[in-house]
Amino acid sequence: MPDGLELAGHVVRLATAGGADAAEVTYTEADRFSTEARDREIAKLERSTARTLTLRAFARGAKATLATSDFSPGGLAALVAETVDAARFVGDDPHGGLPDAFAAGVDAAALRIFADDVRARADEAKIEDALALERLARECDPRIVNSGGSRVADTTVSLALANSRGFAGEYRQSQASLGSNPIAHDGAKLRTASYGTAARAYASLEPVPSVAAVAARRAVEMIGARKPATARCPVIFERDVAAQVLGDIFAAINAANVAVGNSFLAERIGARVGSDLATIVDDGRLPGGLGTSPFDAEGVATQRTVVMERGTLRTFLYDTYYARRLGARSTGNASGGGIGPSNLYLSAGTRTLEEMVAATPRGVLVLETIGFSTESVTGTYSRGARGFAIEGGALAYPIDEFTIAGNLAEMLAAIDLVGSDLVFDQPIVAPSFRVAEMTVSGT
Repeated sequence: MPDGLELAGHVVRLATAGGADAAEVTYTEADRFSTEARDREIAKLERSTARTLTLRAFARGAKATLATSDFSPGGLAALVAETVDAARFVGDDPHGGLPDAFAAGVDAAALRIFADDVRARADEAKIEDALALERLARECDPRIVNSGGSRVADTTVSLALANSRGFAGEYRQSQASLGSNPIAHDGAKLRTASYGTAARAYASLEPVPSVAAVAARRAVEMIGARKPATARCPVIFERDVAAQVLGDIFAAINAANVAVGNSFLAERIGARVGSDLATIVDDGRLPGGLGTSPFDAEGVATQRTVVMERGTLRTFLYDTYYARRLGARSTGNASGGGIGPSNLYLSAGTRTLEEMVAATPRGVLVLETIGFSTESVTGTYSRGARGFAIEGGALAYPIDEFTIAGNLAEMLAAIDLVGSDLVFDQPIVAPSFRVAEMTVSGT
């Protein structure tokens, strides 16, 4: 195989010679491993290597994108011809085209996004970790009698990007993860749970015994769960669920949604939309972050962007196209043909989750949400949930089969406690936080 950056540059030259006014080529090579254990056996074992070259060509004001895994001279020539020809059938768009500025002096090593131990770790050791996760989770409690599987997975990716404006950059990244999904018997019911950890290196993951213990505890603690009474009360979102709420808010700060009016935050830049505790940041330069990279999918430098500052909306997240369309500047968030988060997070507070519960005389702690019902235009939010009833500042009893409902704008404004348990284990993360009042629909 040729060098990825050399190959990308070669195809750029083929594209411009073949009729493209401008061209961008991305080459990726991904090596993946995954295994899953169930009881005492390995139920799944996968390893793959994928190489893909994607050409984005602009011709006469139009754009077309095609990809190939055929790197033969004939295959590359066909890719160029088909992509340039496809652009003829696309309408003109004045906002299209390559970015005006690109990342300079790319130093991916300083970002700590690649770890040697991901590829160096023996497959046998990864398989043993999966079996150990499964065994240890079951040993935690005799009521755990089944499992949805315990998994270990990793990937390493090499990426090279070149375009006809002279940009050429490349980097490597890695990721490892492990998790377990035990099932506990509760009479005629089954209580399912999951817990996992992810990082750029195996050395940075939570220990296998810890992951197994947390997953098992989550299953067992739901035994005896019942519906709560319908009420208006404070709701605490545990950090995993809090990250899902932030994911819903990301849809509203995504400039692609803003441009078509599919966002409850459209036209609210500079307005107060959250409480003083609501500071949201997207940081594509966070060392070791799972969303970190030296440049985005267009070669634009990633950056730290304060999206919301103490409740005031400062900006949306943009790629080049929607920045031009909305009269803004790219925030370096181009991703896979759209706009994506880098390391999007709600800034941490000072309270532990236990302290937040103790500060809540009566309310609900949400540990898991089920289903999907968010309306982006209005911000309407509704989810099925599981968790704990809080009485007298303590966890009283497990609850399930209830719904939490509100409005994302009102929820942002009503955040009155933020936890200190922020962990950067996904591209979108959040600490636990409390919303002063929401509707809990149960009995």
